[in-house]
Amino acid sequence: MIRHIVFIKLEDKSAINEAKERLLGMKKKIEYLKNIEVGINFSKEERAYDLALITDFDSKDDLEKYAVDEDHLEVLKFLKSKGVKSKVVDYEY
Repeated sequence: MIRHIVFIKLEDKSAINEAKERLLGMKKKIEYLKNIEVGINFSKEERAYDLALITDFDSKDDLEKYAVDEDHLEVLKFLKSKGVKSKVVDYEY
């Protein structure tokens, strides 16, 4: 299994809830996305990000398909319009 974790910071803080819903909406649309979790940060630390995205895939190939999937790219377009910064970790487990 492959785990893909992304920490997301948005310049437009009013978009955090919508970002969460759009991210979670991918589960219904992307068949090879095995699991998705999205959490909104409550830490007040300056170094904190706004959202944590955790997704699971059966293989690296599925993660690569996800990266270019039309539904995923649509969510990325929305996030970029809200001034997104992100950090990522991918690993096998």
